[in-house]
Amino acid sequence: MTPDLRAMTIDEAELFAVAQGWPRFRGEQIWRWVHEKRVRSFDEMTNLGAATRARLHEVATIGCLTVAEVQTSRDGTRKLRLVTRDGQSIESVLIPAGDKTTQCISSQVGCAVDCQFCATAKMGLKRNLDAGEIVDQVYLGQRLLAEVDPDRRISNIVYMGMGEPLHNYDNLVTSLRILTHDKGAGLGQRRITVSTSGLVPKLEKLGNETVRPNLAVSLNAPNDQIRDAIMPINRKWNIAKLLGALKAYPLEQRRRITFEYVLLAGVNDSLADAAQLAKLLRTIKCKVNIIPYNPHPEASYARPTPAAVEAFQNECKRLGLSTYLRMPRGDDIDAACGQLANRVNGSPVVPLRIKRTGLPPPPPVE
Repeated sequence: MTPDLRAMTIDEAELFAVAQGWPRFRGEQIWRWVHEKRVRSFDEMTNLGAATRARLHEVATIGCLTVAEVQTSRDGTRKLRLVTRDGQSIESVLIPAGDKTTQCISSQVGCAVDCQFCATAKMGLKRNLDAGEIVDQVYLGQRLLAEVDPDRRISNIVYMGMGEPLHNYDNLVTSLRILTHDKGAGLGQRRITVSTSGLVPKLEKLGNETVRPNLAVSLNAPNDQIRDAIMPINRKWNIAKLLGALKAYPLEQRRRITFEYVLLAGVNDSLADAAQLAKLLRTIKCKVNIIPYNPHPEASYARPTPAAVEAFQNECKRLGLSTYLRMPRGDDIDAACGQLANRVNGSPVVPLRIKRTGLPPPPPVE
């Protein structure tokens, strides 16, 4: 199988060039075309000679995802179904907030963690995405943004789409090195967050990397009894082991661990749960994102009432826990993680289809 230039770090691209008998700088030149200019074919590399481009056609590829479907919500959220070269569907979401846009990207086709409330879990794990497939989500997302507003940029990246990023550790780290390199996308490490369900050994490993993103942990329960029921991974690494690893995770000044807490009606949303959560996290430098559950047909859980959500957050705050309410975005489209891809996964690529709500799309952000 020919190597994919989009999946290479700049050092790997330079070694690739040397292996072809070219000078080392040629590798950087090619890499910058792929990751700075974000070309999608060798023929776009206009400062390379015809013989060099012809050779590239023989010995390498530029892996490209295909945009198969875009759903646009009335709140401006756009959910993308992207198709890989082997016909698998994955998801990415563009979330506008003022003059900023956060992109949620996937790291796997499906997921093996089996969180009971997650639509992606119902797919099981198909395969890992390679580093090129991870970063191309960002490049395609930026292209779609530019169609509406050429000056708008993706400001933040969150590995919170389909898959458990730490189950795909090597490709995760490679993609981080690509996206943060100043000769490529040049995204700051503080602008990137990796969300995990809590693979303790990989958390320890990630803490020793030179590229270290923000960390978000899908906690979703104040005790092992509830977390065992909704997140089977807790039976392998319970809350005590998880928090132990997080306390050892190296944090730069003013950085905090983010805990994601999906509120499920009648499961983890009582005032007693809030009190237990505040006690559990009191010794950790953290904040908590409270996320009312986004219902979908693949699971039978329900979203708490607005009053229950407010009461839960108020109790956390009263007890000194820093919390932020994160309301689900894109409720009027296939917004639950995995829902869009799960509906069509494995089907052949279809022409780009735009699905909108009955309301007109929001105007571009000024």
